[in-house]
Amino acid sequence: MELNCENLFDCQHDSLKNDTEFLPASLRHWTKTLYWRKLDDISRSIISCGGEGRDWVIPDMVALCEVENDSVLRDLTRRSLLRNANYDYVATHSDDMRGIDVALLYSPYSFKLLSSYSLRVECLRGMRPTRDILYVKGLVMGEDTLHTFVLHAPSRYGGEKATRDYRMQVARRLCFSVDSVRSVSPDAKIIVAGDFNDYSADVSLQYLSAHELKEISADAKGMNGALGTYRYNGAWNSLDHILISPSLISQFHSCFIGDFPFAVEKDEKYGGIKPFRTYIGPRYHGGVSDHLPIIARFEW
Repeated sequence: MELNCENLFDCQHDSLKNDTEFLPASLRHWTKTLYWRKLDDISRSIISCGGEGRDWVIPDMVALCEVENDSVLRDLTRRSLLRNANYDYVATHSDDMRGIDVALLYSPYSFKLLSSYSLRVECLRGMRPTRDILYVKGLVMGEDTLHTFVLHAPSRYGGEKATRDYRMQVARRLCFSVDSVRSVSPDAKIIVAGDFNDYSADVSLQYLSAHELKEISADAKGMNGALGTYRYNGAWNSLDHILISPSLISQFHSCFIGDFPFAVEKDEKYGGIKPFRTYIGPRYHGGVSDHLPIIARFEW
């Protein structure tokens, strides 16, 4: 599964990062109580992605965007509702000015980590340092080698057209690494997941498609009315995507959006539902995230 956590910050100031808006004395009044509530809400989302009843199973891999540091990930995996899942994790430590990164949680019972490292994205002129791409290589069920990439592309702040090249720079860096994997193993099994800050029809996603990465999340829907992972001005769409290599298509089962009742709320202005976000501007709203999780199932 993949989820943008919407600013999963701890309450401690990192003097090297611009994280002051998420401190107890900030305008947002980000306290330990709110932090631990947020951790349990994210945990609940991950647990719920495993299904219901006898068919429930903890997700094998969880790609997360907008997590601040190791401290947050340690609390999430060892001290929240997830503590009995025994997840291990790897994360990036990029030059993003706010200090947000991406991470991959994985179950050591179904995935054996072989290696992982960050892929730095070179900045274009006028482009602020962005999140590194996380690359993870491991064995699934002790047999197949799986290559996983987790990314969080630059936002559209300043306008979609003005920032388009920044997201294309991330797409090019990703494809360069994917091509490197394929040069060694032409039939490599590859998964790419993250917040692309672009829609399926946008140029960055089309660029990935041209590099033989198939988007399996393009038609994903929720069971409670969500038609995407993100809603803006009443319109559903997805900034979050999961793509796979052709070698994984035969093992792909399904993809859907986790619009769980606790993760959505009524959209009073436009009707229907929308993600139940943590903040609306600087005002605490009490929800999980402004994005919904997306879940892909495979058969091994």
